[in-house]
Amino acid sequence: MKFFIHYLCLLCASTTLLQAAPPNVLLIVSEDNGPELGCYGDPYALTPNLDQLASQGVRFNRAFVPQAGCSQSRASFLTGLYPHQHGQIGLATWGFRLYREDTPNLPRSLKAAGYRTGILGKLHINPESAFPFDFHEITGANFNRKQLGDYAKHAASFISASETPFFLSVNFPDAHDPWLRQVDGLPKSPQTGAEVKAMPYMGIDPPAMREMVADYYNSLARLDACVGDLLAALEKSGKASNTIVIYIGDHGADFLRGKRTCYEGGLRIPLLIRWPGKAKPQVREELVSTLDLMPTVIAACGAAPVADLPGLPLQPLLADEPAKWRTHLFAEYHTHAAASNYHPQRSVRTDRFKLIENLLPDMLNPDYADTIRKLETAAKKHGETDCDDYITKAIADAAPEVRTAYAVMEKPPRYELYDLQADPHEFHNLAAAAEHGATLGELTQALTQWRQNTHDPLLDAKNLTRLTAEVSAVKSKSEGKQLTWGYPDYFFGKEPATPTSPSKPSKKKKKKQP
Repeated sequence: MKFFIHYLCLLCASTTLLQAAPPNVLLIVSEDNGPELGCYGDPYALTPNLDQLASQGVRFNRAFVPQAGCSQSRASFLTGLYPHQHGQIGLATWGFRLYREDTPNLPRSLKAAGYRTGILGKLHINPESAFPFDFHEITGANFNRKQLGDYAKHAASFISASETPFFLSVNFPDAHDPWLRQVDGLPKSPQTGAEVKAMPYMGIDPPAMREMVADYYNSLARLDACVGDLLAALEKSGKASNTIVIYIGDHGADFLRGKRTCYEGGLRIPLLIRWPGKAKPQVREELVSTLDLMPTVIAACGAAPVADLPGLPLQPLLADEPAKWRTHLFAEYHTHAAASNYHPQRSVRTDRFKLIENLLPDMLNPDYADTIRKLETAAKKHGETDCDDYITKAIADAAPEVRTAYAVMEKPPRYELYDLQADPHEFHNLAAAAEHGATLGELTQALTQWRQNTHDPLLDAKNLTRLTAEVSAVKSKSEGKQLTWGYPDYFFGKEPATPTSPSKPSKKKKKKQP
């Protein structure tokens, strides 16, 4: 009897230790993917694996990124900071970079807590040395979608290499352009333009763009199949029951009024979190941000807290506990490549209203024409049209409120105010409406207060003028790569030692085995 009681005590102790084991973290990131998934109600999305993941965990219905650009968004969810706080205000491929290499980030914090850290796919942040991953495979963007099965294979190898807890970030190339109809038989049954329509926030749906839209959805279906293989590999490892799975898009789709804007089509993303035994399957309506991921993961993994992060840990929402949550959510935009996309903005939204402040009002937004030109070129490559201005004609033939919305986007005023309940696609700018004056004033004050609290360098008019000149002078990617950008210094009152000297070539890290 004593032996039996002793055995039960040992068994209970072992079970407690097993339950208390630090969770693994699998962070899955898609490219240019707004909430166009079946689980978000999109009628054209064929995403059964992601839909199942959503049913097993928490689907956040109103999740956003702080800037709708690849490098900017990725730097934000890995550091927990807004782009104006960490410095990656434009694409890494054009030389934009963090202010400081010692900026705290997820892989560094989790390594210090005893985790193995790995990444598959692109990091897309400068300098890469700031992120001390133990393991990095498929280091490029892989927009050609070569050997897509390797993502799951490398993940399986890393996951199973040790019993030490892991953090693995898997970054898939879909649904970034070029939107490829089928790769290696995926998707098995591609959709055509006759089966889909353009996302409603575009306000137009020209037939010449339908095949591109279909292939965007085909890219999402292919992505879904790859996510299914990845989750199957996790399940086969035996570690799924103690792994937090997080799925996000890095920002919205690269169509009109999406990527590279502060509109909902650019900022709103899917966010799914499955945490067995901790996250109650449910749908949440709170305003959440990818900035919330770093404090969430740090708390879940027992890592040392990082001071002054603007995000909030999501644990109360995952457990369906009462929580005092944010009432205002902030975002921003600076540039993407360089001069062709530069139009700095700041934005704030509440449950109902969205305010966008354009920091260079009444000036042409160069990304407007650049996006139209890009899509018209892509349509020709698809063989959909030989027309040079089918988008311009579609806008001219659209409803009056849609034409007005595109005119606002092309040459934005100081403020854009939208009632998201009555106007979810942001076609009616209410900033000049007298009946909304109080709302405009409240949101303007909230936006200014946030900018002051987060030490926004562009509050200083001299910094805005100097950044405008610096970005506008860069005309090519090669020029941007060779430039030592000055803003990481003069934003903080320092002069760069050699403002335009070529950067030293970075040494590529050797791949480490799991």
